[in-house]
Amino acid sequence: MRVAPDPAPFEALDACHRQMLAHLKGLAELARQVEAAGVDAGVQQQAGAIESFFSGMAREHHAQEEKNVFAPLLAGGDPALTATVRSLQQDHGWIEENWIELSPQLSAIASGNHWPDTAEFQHGVQVFVELCTEHIELEDTVVYPESRAQWARAAAARTLRQTARRT
Repeated sequence: MRVAPDPAPFEALDACHRQMLAHLKGLAELARQVEAAGVDAGVQQQAGAIESFFSGMAREHHAQEEKNVFAPLLAGGDPALTATVRSLQQDHGWIEENWIELSPQLSAIASGNHWPDTAEFQHGVQVFVELCTEHIELEDTVVYPESRAQWARAAAARTLRQTARRT
């Protein structure tokens, strides 16, 4: 059985979720601002920061989850948990697909271009924000707690084995 990660990576994963939620809120606000007033220098700067975050750190975060959280849980053999993790893995694919469509629009806005269709942009933002928010909620309420518990059980078993070897 693979051992779940130590608590330090969970601190980083939790911090990334907080950053994602803040950027998702900013993305929703940006979409409203683009619809109401168009693109100005502030919108451009915000679009660039959001695009950079989700193209970099968020993708790395998903890769770390797949390796350090999902894989050990899948190895555990719990059918309900396996179904939840598989659903989250599918979400990662949907999130990536949505991002591939949304990212160029944000890049264009960041560059001051006005070609993105406002209605299409609004829809893309809405889908992306809802998908990511629901995904994070499921991870935070089901998967991360179980992964932490799995890690704690594995750490306790290691401690017992080490103690038994010393005596």
